[in-house]
Formats: sequence, C-alpha cells, structure tokens
Amino acid sequence: MDRKIRILVAKAGLDGHDRGAKVVAAMFRDAGFEVIYTGLRQTAEMIVDAALQEDVDVIAISLLSGAHMTVFPKILKLMSEKGMDDVLLTGGGIMADDDIKKLMDMGVGQLYGPGSSIKEAIDYIIDWYQKTNKS
Repeated sequence: MDRKIRILVAKAGLDGHDRGAKVVAAMFRDAGFEVIYTGLRQTAEMIVDAALQEDVDVIAISLLSGAHMTVFPKILKLMSEKGMDDVLLTGGGIMADDDIKKLMDMGVGQLYGPGSSIKEAIDYIIDWYQKTNKS
C-alpha cells in the first residue's frame, strides 16, 4: 500500500466499556493502520464529524450496549448525507446474528462478535481497501 489505512475507532452511546476498543485500536495500529480513537460516549454525529475531519477510510464502532440497531443505521444515514460513500463502516460488539444480517443488508460492513479474530478483521479491512482502489 502507498499509505496507511486511516481508521477511526469509536465507542458509541452510553456504553462505558472501552477496554476492548482500546485493545482493538492497538492491534490495528500494530497492523500498520493509522488509528484515531474517539474515546467514550460519542454520538453518531460526533463520530461522523470526526471521521470527516480526519479523512478516514474506515469507521469501526465498538458497541456493547445493545443499541446497534439504532446507532449503525444513524451513522450510515449521516455518512450518506455527508457524501462519505467511500468510507467503510464496520465494528463489533454483542449482536444477534439476525441483527448482524439486517445491518449488513443496510450497507454496514462485516461485524464481529465476542471471540472474533482480530486478524480476520484486519484482513477484511485490508481486502476492502485494496478492492476500492484507494491510494
């Protein structure tokens, strides 16, 4: 790759558990990504604004609160309104398989649950990046 993949890792809503997000952010950094971590209690608007300002390639949401069926669609809508159609929205957390399918059908990228392989997520993002011909 000509440049590092820029990824924004965000904790959405009132979810105050950020240990996993920090671990994932560190692993993305170790994989060669440029990582921006927003910290806790971010609104969808704050996440999308930060992603736009930082000119990221990927938004990765960590969500353990159960609000994924509200948060992900709202972020997708805001991304669309701001013309961020070339940015991947992905993430992880505790989500039912049916909800994951619904979100992916809406346009969210691959979603990861507890016990998922970080290598799988890294490979997915790299593959997506290469397929979108970003440079």
